Amino acid sequence: MHHRITMLTLAALLSLGTAATTHAAISADEAKALGQSLTAIGAEKAGNKDGTIPAYTGGLTSAPAGFKPGDGVRPNPFAADKPRLQIDAKNMAAHAAQLTEGSKALLQKYPTFRIDVYPTQRSVAFPKWVADNTAKNALRAKTLNDGRSIEGAHAGFPFPLPKNGYEAMWNHLLRFNGQAYEAKYRNLNVDASGRVTLATEGISVQEYPFWDPAKTGAETFWRIKLTYTGPARRAGEALMLVDPLDIGAKDRRAWSYLPGQRRVKVAPDLGHDTPNPGTAGATTFDDTFIFNGSMDRFDFKLVGKKEMLVPYNAYAAVYQAKQDELLKPNHLNPDFVRWELHRVWVVEATLKEGKRHVYGKRTFYLDEDSWAALASDEYDARGQLWRTGFAYMAPSYDVPAPYTDMFGHYDLVARVYSLTGYIAETGGLRHGKPLPEREWTADALAGAGIR
Repeated sequence: MHHRITMLTLAALLSLGTAATTHAAISADEAKALGQSLTAIGAEKAGNKDGTIPAYTGGLTSAPAGFKPGDGVRPNPFAADKPRLQIDAKNMAAHAAQLTEGSKALLQKYPTFRIDVYPTQRSVAFPKWVADNTAKNALRAKTLNDGRSIEGAHAGFPFPLPKNGYEAMWNHLLRFNGQAYEAKYRNLNVDASGRVTLATEGISVQEYPFWDPAKTGAETFWRIKLTYTGPARRAGEALMLVDPLDIGAKDRRAWSYLPGQRRVKVAPDLGHDTPNPGTAGATTFDDTFIFNGSMDRFDFKLVGKKEMLVPYNAYAAVYQAKQDELLKPNHLNPDFVRWELHRVWVVEATLKEGKRHVYGKRTFYLDEDSWAALASDEYDARGQLWRTGFAYMAPSYDVPAPYTDMFGHYDLVARVYSLTGYIAETGGLRHGKPLPEREWTADALAGAGIR
């Protein structure tokens, strides 16, 4: 099999990868490709030369039999599919071009780890208004503050034809999971001995005001309210984070509530490489969703597009697998993790001179059909591969929206891993309407966290 890598050919495109200027929108001529040779959000419609990536035909927009409208658990529409290939340490060399560095490390480190490659299903779909607004944004959106803020975009992807790493990462930060949703979740850690511990569990309410099609604009692109219900020592704690589109200048707003103090405190350190209490410190805050928050610590370079094996259509892992079936020593149970070959945008992030972070370099792999980051490699200051992350996409065909909020990170040095957003045994995920603005105040956070 030939492993084809599609790299960007415009020299100007590559030269802008780390530029620290304000970038204007694309031209009208460039935008003509959207909806023609490209999908509405900028992916290549055509399949690949080998036939292992099919053409995009609109994605999955109807629910399979057994799904009940309003239910939080979504049946697997591809349950009948069988793996076309299994990759382990013995045959990984033949497929190295399509494996992330983290995937290779896991295959080499753990004899029980394997990658089951299923037929590629380009299932991602969006409401029509997302496509319409993306076309408008393409002509007017631009970055500010050295790429760390944006303006001129609303209710659609801002940069369907990205010209640098910051624009590509903004598409990920603004990925469409739906406008508002709630889940009861568990975050779980597995230590080197294989012992599973509950880091936190609780209720997560997330909203993307940016994606409100009834409005013409929004200052906030994402906000989350977490109310911990466990373990017992954490019950009653609460966090709230609010990220503005002008995060490059205004930064994140964050609050925490501790029952013992019975008051809400401003929490300016809930970002970047601060250890995340939601994972008991196993990951950083900006590991959330593979990457989250401000881009001020790194230079982001758009390397190009590549065909890679990534978790995709992971309904079995997200919605069906019992906790003790899924979490095994050293890694998730390969029987429940579906991998597919997809084209991804590769973005390299290098720590800026004079900035501090536990990672010296990071590589992100953004799905061309959804713009969601599905994998990452994290390196320490010495250049050693330290952690690797994966997001387990399971599109909500009832919205439709490519939901990617279950993700995990492997610590390759400590030989431990974490899984965030496990919902299979807690009622699943429910999309809904945004909360009233009064629910996003410090006083409301205190009320939510009282025990």
